Amino acid sequence: MPIDPAPWLIRKPALSLVALLALSGPVAAEGPLSAIDWLSESVNPRGATQSAASAAPHPRAGVNEPPPVKSATPGKVSVSVIGAATVDGLGLLSAARTGLPHQLWALTPSEELARQITAERVDTLPALRSLLITLLLAETAPPVDSDTRGILFLSRVDKLLAIGALDQAAALTGLAGPTTPEIFRRHFDIALLQGEEDAACATMQSAPHLAPTLPARIYCMARAGDWQTAALTFDTSLALGTVAPETEALLERFLDPELADGAEPLPQPETPTPLVWRMYEAIGEPLPTLGLPLAFSHAELRPQAGWKAQLEAAERLAKAGAISAATLLAIYTEREPAASGGVWDRVQAFQDFDAALQSGKLDAISETLPVAWNAMADAELEIPFAQLYAERLMRLPLQGTVMPLVLRIGLLSPQYERAAAARQAVQPSPAGEEAFLIGLALGQIEGLPAPDSMARALAPAFLRAEVSEDAQRLIDDRRIGEALLLAIDLVGRGVTGEPRRVAEGLSLLRLLGLEDVARRTALELLLLERRG
Repeated sequence: MPIDPAPWLIRKPALSLVALLALSGPVAAEGPLSAIDWLSESVNPRGATQSAASAAPHPRAGVNEPPPVKSATPGKVSVSVIGAATVDGLGLLSAARTGLPHQLWALTPSEELARQITAERVDTLPALRSLLITLLLAETAPPVDSDTRGILFLSRVDKLLAIGALDQAAALTGLAGPTTPEIFRRHFDIALLQGEEDAACATMQSAPHLAPTLPARIYCMARAGDWQTAALTFDTSLALGTVAPETEALLERFLDPELADGAEPLPQPETPTPLVWRMYEAIGEPLPTLGLPLAFSHAELRPQAGWKAQLEAAERLAKAGAISAATLLAIYTEREPAASGGVWDRVQAFQDFDAALQSGKLDAISETLPVAWNAMADAELEIPFAQLYAERLMRLPLQGTVMPLVLRIGLLSPQYERAAAARQAVQPSPAGEEAFLIGLALGQIEGLPAPDSMARALAPAFLRAEVSEDAQRLIDDRRIGEALLLAIDLVGRGVTGEPRRVAEGLSLLRLLGLEDVARRTALELLLLERRG
């Protein structure tokens, strides 16, 4: 629904330059840089802290080839104020909770760490994606050259935004507080996508040092009902030529929707920012989130979106591990499907199985489970399904042809060891693929033949874990955070065409003490169709 302007809104003559500056703060010719190119220009770059990307360019060449390990010795001398406030070490997860050392980054400079964190990666496996999020949220000692710019902190937030982990990014920026323009910039965009922009606008108005740009300031004035000041600010910016033509047309319709009567819709921007996306929604020309960065899908979870839009957005986010399985369950079971085909068939299959499980009727469960599982597998949602139902399925006295599927679901859940042990108790001498999967889940594959090429590729990691010289150097230098990023990249490369890298990555995880992550990753490699 468009936001109706005040009925008295009439174009006014331009204010003086002094008045404009008093209303909206300084204006710069270009927006702030970022590791992600869709952040709103909500702050003035001349007053802003250097962003993560300006400190750490986003190398696209790093998708297939992780960068060589460099010495931890800084290439140039960095100067910072001892005791200066820094947000780089802030995190939501303590070392006791993550199992990772508090000294995670050793002597590596912040800019190098930011480059490694924000590097593009192939669509990784769920267990590794969860590890990456844990790494980004970990509370650690800040890098040795950390300063008030918060380069590492911003790169962590940017990576969370890039992979769609909006709630986690919101919690991290909330922990730091909108204390600098660049932190506020991210806080503002998260609020726009989550439908909490009024609180962010209030923060903007109460903190002039955050230096908002004109579009962000005008938007917030209108949201607060101050249409007259918003219109006067806009008119003055037109007189000074400080607004880009495409932004000018959008702001004009946002402030006066009557201008759109009978007019052609505005051209759709190729890469809208959250601010632009929300203003298009406000003028009655909503932009689809499909095809936009994953973080935009969160906007479809708001009550304003229709159920089909919510379902499709929830599936995209759940597939990426950006929302919980419980959130997907709540949206899937909100109401009865109103149509058939596509997502509706998947929802129906899910609801039929959920109802059968609630009833406790074993025949109905055995009948509906394969249909629901195949529907979820088509959307690559096996992991959320396993998280929701594996434990309950393992407690049921199911028998017959459905049992291999119950084992498969159990092995993809956090209870994978219990699932393997339970199956082994029922069938003490499993054979073939099942025997290897059970042995892998229990960490005992000695003497078990590998059933396929991927099993042969990963087996060495669980028989005799060995790592490359580069990886060993990271471990010796106690650069554990970088070693974890390398392990994630190595397995990713193995999935997309270099099988021997799989064993290297899994071996590195095991040598770092992450046995659980290594086993879950190996099981996902064998059980999920994610082989590039």
